[in-house]
Amino acid sequence: MSFDEVKNNRSEGKKSLYLLITKPFAIIGQNVISWLNSMGAASVFLVLALHKTFHPKQFHKVIQQIYYIGARSTTIIMLVSLFTGMVLGLQSYHALVQFGAQGSLGTLVALSLIRELGPVLTAIMITARAGSAITAEIGVQRISEQIDALETMRIDPFRYLVTPRITAAIISFPLLTTVFDLIGIIGGYISSVALMGLNAGVYSHSIQAYVDMEDLTNGFVKSIVFAVIVATVCCYQGYFVHMREDSKGAKAVGLATTSAVVISCVLILVSDYVVTSLLMV
Repeated sequence: MSFDEVKNNRSEGKKSLYLLITKPFAIIGQNVISWLNSMGAASVFLVLALHKTFHPKQFHKVIQQIYYIGARSTTIIMLVSLFTGMVLGLQSYHALVQFGAQGSLGTLVALSLIRELGPVLTAIMITARAGSAITAEIGVQRISEQIDALETMRIDPFRYLVTPRITAAIISFPLLTTVFDLIGIIGGYISSVALMGLNAGVYSHSIQAYVDMEDLTNGFVKSIVFAVIVATVCCYQGYFVHMREDSKGAKAVGLATTSAVVISCVLILVSDYVVTSLLMV
């Protein structure tokens, strides 16, 4: 073997070792850049949708979406909140009774629901019921070229499809969060007072004494943030389903729906921590 061949083999070996070491960092960098691109595109998507919110022809579409996103989700929200409150009241009673602090049970149940569980669980349940349907509906319209037909007829797809859903979500989420909190507190009353024998006056007084308007405001702020996130992610995933690289057609709609639900739930939890940190300052 000549000297030049030995030198070339060493150079190729160093190059292969360099690529092997840097490949994980390159993959991470590509994923981060792709994520930032998606976040930027979704932000522009949200701004364009909100810009068309106050169009005079939007009112009846918004009402339809409030019924679909809000009213039709009320039953599942009430069911989940009732049992959440009952479980929270039951577990809290057994924990507090060991320290003789069962008189604080109403405060614990109410603040847990109003500050944290109410907005988060409401957003997750709406994502599972209405968010997935929004993604699938818009995605089917995209792959069947109905959105292209709207553009051909000079009908703005954002104003017709996206803006009413985002507006309706911003209205519906705080209302459903209020329902969740109220039914959850009733559930805590059932488990602690009716089942465990706690005094009803003690339960009610502890709620009135320690729950103030700031707690309610913080819960509503979270619900509005979650509404914007869920509506934007679900509409975005459905609207651009035709640009997916992993699949096309009906399969792409299914994958987009799954992605919308997963991404929304993750962002709900992440934003919950961020918003809580900002409100605690």
